Amino acid sequence: MAVKTLRKIIRIDEDKCDGCGLCIPNCVEGALAIVDGKAKLVSERYCDGLGACLGHCPQGAITIEEREAEEFDEAAVGQRLQEQGISPANHAQSHAANSPVPVAAQAAHSGCPGARMMDFRAPTPRTAQDGRTTSAPSELRQWPVKINLVNPAAPYFQDAHLLIAADCAPFALASFHPDFLRGRAVVIGCPKFDDIGAYLQKLTAIVEMNDIRSITVLHMEVPCCFGLAQAAKQAVLAAGKQVPVDVKMVGIRGEILEPLF
Repeated sequence: MAVKTLRKIIRIDEDKCDGCGLCIPNCVEGALAIVDGKAKLVSERYCDGLGACLGHCPQGAITIEEREAEEFDEAAVGQRLQEQGISPANHAQSHAANSPVPVAAQAAHSGCPGARMMDFRAPTPRTAQDGRTTSAPSELRQWPVKINLVNPAAPYFQDAHLLIAADCAPFALASFHPDFLRGRAVVIGCPKFDDIGAYLQKLTAIVEMNDIRSITVLHMEVPCCFGLAQAAKQAVLAAGKQVPVDVKMVGIRGEILEPLF
């Protein structure tokens, strides 16, 4: 009988899952499969619990929970993929050929280099096309930045000051980089066009899995944008952590306004 231990592992809500398959190519361990029209966890020992699949479920059916489960077995994952003739490097491409998801949608979720995690915390000087060093270097410390794409277990979230920004804010606020982005990990989103419930799940996972030192929310003055601040505060409560949340509101002409709540 397999020995189980208390650890983080994914949970799939079958009532929410519509079997779209977008989570499949984003699990490099091959822990997920579509069975009887629903996403299923093939084996607990194939899931590392890091949640790379979280941001790829449009129904918000995948969450991280802490429960007794088999230990993650990297060797077993490697053997399983090898038996299938798949290497971890091309696992996403292999799944794309057999996925029920249209090819265009697969490319958007599994092949997009914009979803690849990159850590920029060791900055290098940026140069202009004529070879001169630019006078205003970017303060961006990581990639990706979209809430739906970031991995909650990414190393740049650990012990970080977190900035949650409306995706319009950097365009309206001229001092966004030096005043808000500098020294912070960042996630951005738009509650008007995305599922705020999925945002809450992802933000909760980020706070649960990391020692977040502070959260700054930078939202626009338009009403739909207030949901970012609410999601941030609810995520802290749901994670059971004591994290200060500072809310700033940006006017559509780029000025900092007093928050309404």
